[in-house]
Amino acid sequence: MTDTVVDANNSTVADGLVVRPQPLGVFGLPLGYLLIPAGPDTEPVRQALLAGTLPAHWPPRLAALQCAQAGDRDGALAALDRLAGQDPISRFNRFVLDPDAVEDLPGLRAALGEWGVLVDVVRYALGRTDDAPAAGDSDGELAAAVLAVAASAALAGDDAPRALQLLDMAVDAAAPLSRVLAGVLVGAAAGVCVDIGDPSALARLERALKLLEDADALRVPRAELHLCAAGVLHERAAGHPELLAASIPHYHSALQLIRREDAPLLWASGHADLATAYLTMPMVEASSQLRLGIAAQSLRQALTVYTREDHPRRWASVQLNLANSLVYSPSKHHQENMLEAAEIYEAVLGARDRDGDPLGRARVLANQGNVLAHLGMFDQAKAKLYEARFLFEELGDADSVRTVRGVLDEVARETTLAREEEP
Repeated sequence: MTDTVVDANNSTVADGLVVRPQPLGVFGLPLGYLLIPAGPDTEPVRQALLAGTLPAHWPPRLAALQCAQAGDRDGALAALDRLAGQDPISRFNRFVLDPDAVEDLPGLRAALGEWGVLVDVVRYALGRTDDAPAAGDSDGELAAAVLAVAASAALAGDDAPRALQLLDMAVDAAAPLSRVLAGVLVGAAAGVCVDIGDPSALARLERALKLLEDADALRVPRAELHLCAAGVLHERAAGHPELLAASIPHYHSALQLIRREDAPLLWASGHADLATAYLTMPMVEASSQLRLGIAAQSLRQALTVYTREDHPRRWASVQLNLANSLVYSPSKHHQENMLEAAEIYEAVLGARDRDGDPLGRARVLANQGNVLAHLGMFDQAKAKLYEARFLFEELGDADSVRTVRGVLDEVARETTLAREEEP
């Protein structure tokens, strides 16, 4: 361990080079592993990043970190070149940004003292080695960083319980120093729980969100946690409609945190899944139908990202939900909505052939045939319904066959009535 002294903020200064705790892992690579040198000019930045926020001002010495935060790796390297620092912190930061630029890794580890373990943490995170380092005598945020990559290694080895154990240890190491770092790690542990079906997933997600509630610079990770919590509630909602209702605030919170340009796919997923929740909720009162209109708006938003060319499966799913919402939404323009729904079903049929997805095609045909029948387009409706019935019969879906036959019988009755009324 290197010698340390305690500063006025009860932080420790390792050999006068850095002030602890450092915001290791609060942000992703590379910013999350760039060390902040000690000094009155850099201290506000350290405190801001540790709190999951961005500083109001970046001093010249931290121009590399500012560029890294903006995603400008070349600018960050150029900033380090301008400083021409040869101290261990500058050398390590260059290594994080350009691992191939540092040849003497043993020398860098030795020069960094207790921080030397970060060389192997970064190497593992960048895929430069398959061996995760051991925490050894590390403590605080250093121990948390090492334990987090050890958890990644456990996951890579299909040992989720061990990964969860390591992440819980990392949380314990980080919690006394930074609620934000602890929140990031709790969120990672929650993700593991979701994947393995651990019942503690929702409680962990809610704890992570609580810890990160003031981390303004972590809006995208917070949105991801909200959507994950909503998904868990949605999955558990079978027979428990109150859980489905509880998922709605999480969807809204996610969409309040991010914009389309921040994370397009996440934003689109939030809109699509919010709409699905609204469409799934039981219609217990007249005002409930207003949700269908909101769902349609969200689905249209999602379709600005989910295009047929780039995301064909997601596009088809969202289009179907949009068509269904148009069919059942109360509106002064119900006829126009039904026509649009019929057109959407036709577009989706182009992406669902008999060989690739016969059941999906049959369901779309049945829905489209029903809509066309309501529009009075009986000949077109019958063609769609006959094909749907044939596919359902081939698939042995007796219930769907009976449903389609019922619609065909109604079409036959309406056709007969129309003929009888002809002059």
